[in-house]
Amino acid sequence: MLDIVIEARKASIAPGMDVKRILPYRLHRMIGPFIFMDHAGPVAIQPSVSTSMDVLPHPHIGLSTVSYLFGGQVTHRDSLGVEQVIRPGEVNWMTAGKGISHSERFEDPSVLAGGKLELIQTWVALPEKDEESEPAFDNYKADELPVFTDTGVWMRLIAGNAYGLNNQVKTHSPLFYIHVVLQKGAHFGLPHEHPERGVYIAKGSLEVSGVAYPAGQLLVFSNGVDPLIIAREPSVLMLLGGEHLGQRHIWWNFVSSRKERIEQAKADWKEGRISLPPTDNTEFVPLPEDHRNNTAGNPPPEALS
Repeated sequence: MLDIVIEARKASIAPGMDVKRILPYRLHRMIGPFIFMDHAGPVAIQPSVSTSMDVLPHPHIGLSTVSYLFGGQVTHRDSLGVEQVIRPGEVNWMTAGKGISHSERFEDPSVLAGGKLELIQTWVALPEKDEESEPAFDNYKADELPVFTDTGVWMRLIAGNAYGLNNQVKTHSPLFYIHVVLQKGAHFGLPHEHPERGVYIAKGSLEVSGVAYPAGQLLVFSNGVDPLIIAREPSVLMLLGGEHLGQRHIWWNFVSSRKERIEQAKADWKEGRISLPPTDNTEFVPLPEDHRNNTAGNPPPEALS
């Protein structure tokens, strides 16, 4: 059975760029280790305002950010000195560990003007033993990720393991993350390997047990339930889940099992103890003045990831 249906909420991350915010949600903050999920785009704006959409350097601790594009491109720069143009179908996995900063810039105005930019960003909380690990960034090309096809079904394993598929994307806990495309009338089931499972409907609509669910909803299923998912029209899904890590605190771009660690991260960013990207260090997002613990899971709009 369904545990809960989470409706995406509108959040603004930059002038002219609103996103659908899916996780965290007040009544269901995580699915497996996934603690945050945004769906941005398709974006269509005038080239003259494209620079205002750039996500300036900002910090993270205690998590991995995962960027996955349906269309367009984004330039990533981080405090490790990595500069990576992110393209559709690739996996870009940045582990913050004890602290990292990065920026995301939209440096091809034609991508925005043409309405081509569309992406999903998630945060994966780290196990307690890895929360203070060294930061790292890895880019995996689309041809490194296994694809499975069946009648009316196409899917790419982004990370983890499911349906007998696995890849070399480095993760820190048992999980699965999959991009699925269904043709109208296609039947689909969830993987059995993981106790917590969710289906985000990015496009189209689904039917489960005779009930219709439109795009913009995240369906969360109980452990052991084996639902029959039917595509009511051509649909794009993101499947995610895994093993639960325990309680996590989230404030702005910081995630930790300890509240005091988040307070330390606030001070570190405010005092300049988290380095800026060496090739993008002339501006940054300041620490928000509102220091209330963000238990509702709505990080301020300055940072997409």
